[in-house]
Amino acid sequence: MLGDVPEDEAEAIRELLSEHAVDCYEVPASFLGLSPASIWLRDDKDYARARTLIDNYQANRAAFARSEYERFGHERTLLKNFRAHPFRFVFYLFLISIVIYFSLSPFLIFGK
Repeated sequence: MLGDVPEDEAEAIRELLSEHAVDCYEVPASFLGLSPASIWLRDDKDYARARTLIDNYQANRAAFARSEYERFGHERTLLKNFRAHPFRFVFYLFLISIVIYFSLSPFLIFGK
């Protein structure tokens, strides 16, 4: 299923299956989003080979993402965001409080 897969990963999977001559077809997502986009095999005999190819690809992609995170990435926390951009943080907090106030004020007025 390709529902939550980034487009670059989906394209890489398509190319991988095509390179290894795995006969498959793609079904787009439904209009209302009831079924996600997916890739289907035409022959059940190809399942084990396709599964192995995809599992190896995902393991390599995960290892690459981990190495990129260790090299460049840092965990973003609320405190780190506040330290990096204090005025933006306070501004967003103010906007959130305004939205909450106007969302709840009709209910608070009816309660009186």
